[in-house]
Amino acid sequence: MTAVSLNRTAGRSSTGRAPLTPMRKRERRAAFLFLLPDSLGLFVFVVVPMILAIALAFFSLDGFGHLEFIGLDNYIRLAQDPQFWASLRTTAIYVVVTVPVMFVVSLALAVLVKEQFPGVGIVRSALFLPYVISLVVVGMIWQFMLTDKVGVVSRALAFVGLDGISPLGSPNLALTAVILISVWFQMGYYMIIFLAGLQDIPRELYEASRVDGASPWQQFRGITLPLLAPTSFFVLLTSTIAVVTGGLDLVYVLTQGGPAGATSVMIFFVYEQAFLFGEYGYAAAVGSVLLVGLLAWSALMFFLTRGGRFSHADD
Repeated sequence: MTAVSLNRTAGRSSTGRAPLTPMRKRERRAAFLFLLPDSLGLFVFVVVPMILAIALAFFSLDGFGHLEFIGLDNYIRLAQDPQFWASLRTTAIYVVVTVPVMFVVSLALAVLVKEQFPGVGIVRSALFLPYVISLVVVGMIWQFMLTDKVGVVSRALAFVGLDGISPLGSPNLALTAVILISVWFQMGYYMIIFLAGLQDIPRELYEASRVDGASPWQQFRGITLPLLAPTSFFVLLTSTIAVVTGGLDLVYVLTQGGPAGATSVMIFFVYEQAFLFGEYGYAAAVGSVLLVGLLAWSALMFFLTRGGRFSHADD
């Protein structure tokens, strides 16, 4: 063993890591103190209620103090409940359609407003504005606009000869209306996320590809999409969670799960069972299934994309 290797070995602990300097210790202590308030809040208001909800799924609770352990009865009931399977199917359609449409629209808007042109700041603000409005207010506005015969949309449809169409009253159109409003509401937020990712891509790459004769579509496919992989992963993951868990306010205000259960997504089904029918244990079981599904989907995305790294080129 050489003198250099002896010196390096002497400067490391038995675990093979270099000992922390006083400055590094202070930095770690400061980082811990900064993270402590948020970590406590996350634990108290998210982790603890989540654990209690999962535990509640094994009990029968009617909201009047009667608590009885029933084991897996809620899950057995859930597996035999056609309304649960209908809400699961509606949620699947809602997510499978909304997330890709929102991804494409948000990315297209980000590419559009990336370039500098007169009034680009106003356009960005206008596109982002719906996201800062309360979702309840958004639902009330759109409900007024889509009201049969008197709403702005209904009158416009009647003006072009499509009289009699009820966007919120038809089982075939209600979910489509909810999807379009969800995309309109959230596209500005994800546009900003994509815009930040686009602005981090070096312009020299586009200039070099332009010299090589690459078309705009070739630049987008060969440069923009690969370098946006981490941003795309973040958008896909967070938008899926937002669509699944954030549809309660919009569905409640617009349709209250109707007509004929056409818009009764799982989060609204949980609300119905808990606060309308008083079936808190059953609602907790449905919520537990929803939680496990989201965790499984997130884990699958991390596994398939390696946390946003879609290729193995960096291995």
